[in-house]
Amino acid sequence: MLERLAAAGIRLVPLQGLETHFVFERDGFVAIVERAGDGFGQIGSAGLLTEKGFAALVWKEGKAFFVAKGLERPASEEQVVLLRRFDTDLRQALRCSPPRASPKSGR
Repeated sequence: MLERLAAAGIRLVPLQGLETHFVFERDGFVAIVERAGDGFGQIGSAGLLTEKGFAALVWKEGKAFFVAKGLERPASEEQVVLLRRFDTDLRQALRCSPPRASPKSGR
């Protein structure tokens, strides 16, 4: 599994004090993954790591934004593609299927 992550360019981010989850990163995008025994559990939504912390991708009136507490930043089409690719690659590396797109999410 670690080989698949490395091959996809995804790295494990070491964070002290976070005992219940792993954090994975690629190209400034991050996702939190639950620790489950000796493996991985639920995978959280992928987002952008910003100076304000985790920024989720949200859609407003058909336009993409990264939103965190005290931050709202437009997301370029390229960023949306890279974020989705990171999410898919992470799930494949961890042998999980990607979530279904929600018609309301704009995906």
